[in-house]
Amino acid sequence: MYIHELEKWTEFRWDPNVVEPAVRRLRLIQGELRGLMEGTNTDTERRLIDTITDDVMISSLIESEYLNEDHVRSSICRRLGVAYTGRTSDREDGVVGMIMDADRNCRSPLTKERLLGWHSLLLGSSRVGKITVGEYRKGTVAVVSGAMGKERIHYIAPEPERVEPEMEAFLKWLEDDPADDLIKSAVAHIWFVMIHPFDDGNGRVARAISDMMLTRSEGGRMRYYSLSARIYKERRQYYDILERSGLGDGDITEWMEWFLSCTERAVTDSKAAIRSVLEKTEFWSANSTVVMNERQNKMVNMLLDGLQGDLTSSKWAKINHCSQDTAINDINNLIDKRILAKCPEGGRSTRYVLIVKKPGH
Repeated sequence: MYIHELEKWTEFRWDPNVVEPAVRRLRLIQGELRGLMEGTNTDTERRLIDTITDDVMISSLIESEYLNEDHVRSSICRRLGVAYTGRTSDREDGVVGMIMDADRNCRSPLTKERLLGWHSLLLGSSRVGKITVGEYRKGTVAVVSGAMGKERIHYIAPEPERVEPEMEAFLKWLEDDPADDLIKSAVAHIWFVMIHPFDDGNGRVARAISDMMLTRSEGGRMRYYSLSARIYKERRQYYDILERSGLGDGDITEWMEWFLSCTERAVTDSKAAIRSVLEKTEFWSANSTVVMNERQNKMVNMLLDGLQGDLTSSKWAKINHCSQDTAINDINNLIDKRILAKCPEGGRSTRYVLIVKKPGH
């Protein structure tokens, strides 16, 4: 039995002892990210463009749709009034239009007309094969995987005649229910996916709705993290939990916990990326007078970006395609300039680490 076959199936249940602490943790880390952005000289415009680019590119990639990143970035910059020399196309411009409307107009009600407009932007204004664009589906939809003849049915959506009333109830709940926007972001995602109102694009529209509610949860302020980027990293769990929930009894605790913790990890990813940029900025500011050759610049940047494994003279030589003697001379030069330090422990291969200094020290 699929979840939509249950009586009063949209009266979802979850364990508050699991969900409420997850909401509190997410609220806390959202505040930490806002504080980090507001308390530094971080390039917020660039970070916003990067976030929207990730949302557009990766939400499509989750569904194995590949967009042109340069076209996407160009469309975003044009809509933000930022100079950019790249070109765009109708395909990328439409997806960007949907994502940016969801995010930048997050406080506007999500009506049927607006939702169908998103679908038209996402898939184009014409019919592609048997796919109906800009309208609710007219036929039965099944979520299927596997090669022809070995298909596996994961979920069968409600009958097409149920779509209109189910969506009417969903949209009314989305705007009228007083629940926390973080809760609504999670519930809206699974509710929309279970209705599956379109022939195609349901996952991408569901993620746009969740993003809209996440931006509302930020008080309508800029959102500097990409949930889609994190979902892509965890897409196996994403699909597995959705499938289990679609066969469940209406208790969506597992989904709620995963969705909220996944969003928390998305915010954590963004915090780490911003801190990395700040650390690089501080490092180069503190060492603005230090002269380095091309190999040294390359290796220092790799260290700042989190070079995997220990830095040894052998690794230096291999990465730079230079001799061992050249590598040792480069390293010793940076030690003299107090950029690198030799690790005290002995062994066959001496290790070196970056000296992190604050500006003015």
